[in-house]
Amino acid sequence: MIIIQPPADLGSALRKARHALGLTPPELALVAGVSVRFIMELEAGKLTVRWATAMRVVDALGGELRLTGLARPNAMDSSF
Repeated sequence: MIIIQPPADLGSALRKARHALGLTPPELALVAGVSVRFIMELEAGKLTVRWATAMRVVDALGGELRLTGLARPNAMDSSF
């Protein structure tokens, strides 16, 4: 598991995954259906990338994101 704290950590993790799969930024962009510029900005940790588009890149690399450490609402609490 990779822990993502600052946004740049996500970009670094995705770059490492891309390298591990032997993909170039243009190849990953093609597979994920995004622009090469988007890949470069995402890997650089740019804060203004679109979440839905970033998730397409994560999916194209075979990954998933999980949130941990968040307070869980009580299953009986109907306010959520």
